[in-house]
Amino acid sequence: MKKRNAVSLSGLALAASAACAPTVAHAQGSVTLYGILDAGITYVNNAGGAHQFKFDDGISYGNRIGFKGVEDLGGGMQAVFALESGFRLGNGQLGFGGAEFGRQAYVGIKSTWGTVSLGDQLDMTEEFVYLYNISAWASGYAIHQGDFDRMNGDRLPNSVKFLSSDFAGFTFGGMYSFGNTAGDFHQKSAWSVGAHYDHGPFNMGAAYTQLNNPYGIYAFDPYAMIGTRTFLGQPTVSVDPATGAVTDLYSASSFPVDRQGAFAVGAAYTIGNLMLTGDFTYTTIKGLGLTSRMQVYEAGASYNFTPALALYGGYQHTNFEGNHWNQGSLGLHYLLSKRTDVYISGDYLRASDGVNAVIGYSFTPSTSNTQSDVRIGMRHSF
Repeated sequence: MKKRNAVSLSGLALAASAACAPTVAHAQGSVTLYGILDAGITYVNNAGGAHQFKFDDGISYGNRIGFKGVEDLGGGMQAVFALESGFRLGNGQLGFGGAEFGRQAYVGIKSTWGTVSLGDQLDMTEEFVYLYNISAWASGYAIHQGDFDRMNGDRLPNSVKFLSSDFAGFTFGGMYSFGNTAGDFHQKSAWSVGAHYDHGPFNMGAAYTQLNNPYGIYAFDPYAMIGTRTFLGQPTVSVDPATGAVTDLYSASSFPVDRQGAFAVGAAYTIGNLMLTGDFTYTTIKGLGLTSRMQVYEAGASYNFTPALALYGGYQHTNFEGNHWNQGSLGLHYLLSKRTDVYISGDYLRASDGVNAVIGYSFTPSTSNTQSDVRIGMRHSF
């Protein structure tokens, strides 16, 4: 299963500094090497019934190392490519199911109208809306419940994508992901469309992404993802009547989902050092002849006390299958330089009775309907 990584989003410009990197120049092109390293210590009050102190990494922003290149083809045309690998800093292992370039891998052509590219690529929810998930900027753990709405910054493999240039603040795009299943063009396919508008202190974006038969790192393990003991009318756990021990029924084999469709919209407005932001997502999950829907409402803000010190905060309310989740998140980031910052963050989640709370499906679900965490970390970009 996929884990979380961790609006101008100019209030979040410190996270984008990773794109600034040394460039090796050639006659009519260039290649850029860049990366991000994030690590720290996290305390969880209830992970499977016990307190936990853990080394964790890739939380404030996903660890990565990548290469981007561009070649001038003349006539306003350029060839572009990106190869980006995600990994765990704690043990050096590759993320994204062990894929060598699991974060991004594409090649394409760029013109004055936009870019057409082919490969494993960021979907339109990531391109246009996910930055409004302000809670996750406060704490990288604070993605929306289970990432059902794909607001964590997700990808579509085997895809053809068009992303427009900026036309007076307006951008748009669409993509199709091939399922590559012989005899069934629909199975395991996906598509995504979206648009964004940026004008002065105001910006907003919207997107819709649909996956048919989600699989691999996007397959469903409902108990680990949201802590519910039923999903689409089916049990997700078995409970030992003698000890009360819970066994996740879908930790090894995924829950059969036929379709996942997620609509997301978000907006932000900046007033001096204060940025206000909010988003709403509506996700439909279909499987076993049943349909369930998740709604997420989120609001929050960031404030820059100084150019080096910023506070982020967000609140989320989630509805799904008669259950409710309420989560608050805070994060304080201090820039030691343009490329290095230290931070402290925390989350508190309360779910409906009978739900085992789990923040961002980053921890073992709690044995109660609440869970909280506190983290101290450091991030460096190059």
